[in-house]
Amino acid sequence: MATVTLPTAIQPRSPQGEFRNEPFTNFKSHENHRAMQAALDLVAGQLGHEYDLVIGGEHSKTAEKIRSINPARPSQVVGIHQKAGAEHAEKAMQAALAAFETWSRTTVEERTSLLLNAADIIRKRKFEFCAWLTYEVGKNWAEADADVGETIDFLEFYSREALRLAAATTPIQYPGEKNQLLYIPLGVGAVIPPWNFPFAIMAGMTAASIVTGNTVVLKPSSDSPTIAAKFVEVLEEAGMPGGVVNFCPGSGATFGNAIVEHPKTRFIAFTGSKAVGLDIHERAAKNQPGQIWIKRTILEMGGKDSIIVSADADLDAAVDGVVAAAFGFSGQKCSACSRAIVDASVYEIFVERVREKVAQLTVGDAAQNPSMGPVVNKGSYESILNYIETGKKEGRLVAGGKAVENPDGGYLIEPTVFADIAPDAVLAQEEIFGPVLAIIKVENFDEALAVANNTEYGLTGAIYSDDRAKLDIARREFHVGNLYLNRKCTGAMVGAHPFGGFNMSGTDSKAGGPDYLLLFTQAKSVAEKVIAKPSPTGI
Repeated sequence: MATVTLPTAIQPRSPQGEFRNEPFTNFKSHENHRAMQAALDLVAGQLGHEYDLVIGGEHSKTAEKIRSINPARPSQVVGIHQKAGAEHAEKAMQAALAAFETWSRTTVEERTSLLLNAADIIRKRKFEFCAWLTYEVGKNWAEADADVGETIDFLEFYSREALRLAAATTPIQYPGEKNQLLYIPLGVGAVIPPWNFPFAIMAGMTAASIVTGNTVVLKPSSDSPTIAAKFVEVLEEAGMPGGVVNFCPGSGATFGNAIVEHPKTRFIAFTGSKAVGLDIHERAAKNQPGQIWIKRTILEMGGKDSIIVSADADLDAAVDGVVAAAFGFSGQKCSACSRAIVDASVYEIFVERVREKVAQLTVGDAAQNPSMGPVVNKGSYESILNYIETGKKEGRLVAGGKAVENPDGGYLIEPTVFADIAPDAVLAQEEIFGPVLAIIKVENFDEALAVANNTEYGLTGAIYSDDRAKLDIARREFHVGNLYLNRKCTGAMVGAHPFGGFNMSGTDSKAGGPDYLLLFTQAKSVAEKVIAKPSPTGI
């Protein structure tokens, strides 16, 4: 089998100091504001460029194309991409298998250096990557900056975690033996990221795969392939050998399924909807002819996330947290607050304060940095508007409720709030993935907790309360993977908030935490009997 050669560009290096989260950019600074505007102008001149498939380090084109568009201006093409089909799956797999023969045998220091080099490149060009996110998926400046910062965090954090994992030992050394516990790579993995964090989650799943010695077939979302192409360019610049990451935009129903079902695929790392995640899980579970392992699925799916507002809460803080969590990036986060569960004694004043707060939000082209940009595509736009119509039948419209007319035809929707929603209503149960908040009235804390736990999901949740007993009960009984006390339920920070959910929210992968890299490895126990050498005898 062919092998790849490690470029001299990857010189083993160690992370500098302890891990620190990348700081957020202050766009109120005139210098940063000018830098972001300059980056937007620079990237505007690069829109519409065509990007190749990258398989085994070789670039190629296909007859069919994927066009990524700016959701704020659907006539504006961000990037033109090749469309990999089922016929490309075998080629990508063979390239990844060939690269695995060498990449899996490189030192952890060399693999770590690739990630650190990539982090350096992205950090130096942070505003440029922010601009790409703004154009391709409609993130305003702060949301784009958080996405880029999290990308850097994943690269830096997983570098340190890979070194820590490589130094792992057995809990004891058995007498008379030398005992080792080695975490070795799995093989070739399919990485299938979402469009809503198209840089951070895509890069995080890819980085975790390759830093542990695996190779990857990367199939980005058709709504956000350009930022993924830019990341692959960064990896190539950082010294990545051909075939370690194979860039293959394509249809999930054709190329995606072919890779998931391939007998040589060892694992699938996926973030996206419940429906697609369950389909991947089912396909991966079926043993294929020639398959000699059980495929591993690492799945992060949907959410129907709640914030409980107790009678004793700081209402101003609760309102700020709910509005930020509900409408950041137009509610297009699996962690977004889609349900506020509010004690009856403060319910009406809470609803009124939310209405006042939401009235201050602006909606527009993300390049102009409003509070909210567009939703990602026409299908999402129409689905959200249909949910809003349902909400008008299920509750009381407090704010928003319609699309925002604009000359560019952008997919803009008002931040929308419904009060008096029943706990079992459609708006209270189904993931909308848009700027729609349902407010539910409850009589006491026990009822609030029961409502919070009444969905099939279990991703994030939060509670605002000044009562220590309630907070302690929530720690035990609020059944979510990421729980926040007296703060919003979005904004998980790498290292501090390992991210992943329960129930239909996925396999509780805990991205950005100390256990995550274990999912991309298998543990091999090695025991060597120590044989005492005979003492030399003198004359």
